[in-house]
Amino acid sequence: MERRKFLGLGLAAAAVMLTPMAKLHAINFRETKPKAWEAAKSTDAIKALFGDAPLEKTDKIKFVAPKLAENGGSIPITLKSDLDIETIALFQDANPRSLSVVFSVPEGQKVDYSFRIKMRQTALVTIVAKTRDGKLYTTGKEIDVSIGGCGG
Repeated sequence: MERRKFLGLGLAAAAVMLTPMAKLHAINFRETKPKAWEAAKSTDAIKALFGDAPLEKTDKIKFVAPKLAENGGSIPITLKSDLDIETIALFQDANPRSLSVVFSVPEGQKVDYSFRIKMRQTALVTIVAKTRDGKLYTTGKEIDVSIGGCGG
């Protein structure tokens, strides 16, 4: 009897642990939106990734990055938001390709991402988020780079 209880609880625990993983999926934006990765300017990359929908400036996306990055080879970026975001992307005009990163946000999850990017020179960094209702929100800031991170 004890053994059956143990096995039953073990199977239930395994099912609970695997259930959230079944809902996770990632979109390969390099295959679905290849022109966004080839664009040299942020405006072209944003259009290729999100289309022509208007961008609304917002303070609902918290974008933390240093004003002055002494080493362009490793610039810390933090993005946080309570919006119901489907996709969030970072664009910059310092490098030959504008689109740096795109995240698919699982349904019901909030954005709380920290990562690092490379920039070869000072440039405006733009964040664009698409919510599940189809609206596009944007925020951004200029990051001054002292020493370029792409071999410069």
